[in-house]
Amino acid sequence: MGAYSVDFRAKIVAAYEEGKTSIRKVAERFMVSKGVVQRLIKQKAITGDITPRKPGGAKPSQLVGQEKAIAKMVAEHPDWTLQQYCDH
Repeated sequence: MGAYSVDFRAKIVAAYEEGKTSIRKVAERFMVSKGVVQRLIKQKAITGDITPRKPGGAKPSQLVGQEKAIAKMVAEHPDWTLQQYCDH
């Protein structure tokens, strides 16, 4: 499932900020986990914003651009172990 809409997030935070209910009850009312409510409240307190954060993403491989050199090394030394390739 993707991120919750900003409108839905605003409703969750507003329900909690009314001060008449607990995080657990807000979570039950909107059928989300307590953690979602806690994170939204914390995010608003820290950043003043409730829009979804951008995903972190994976780090690029350290081998990008080395494909030809690696293929050449494997062709020249097909009997090497993985450790031997890593050492060179």
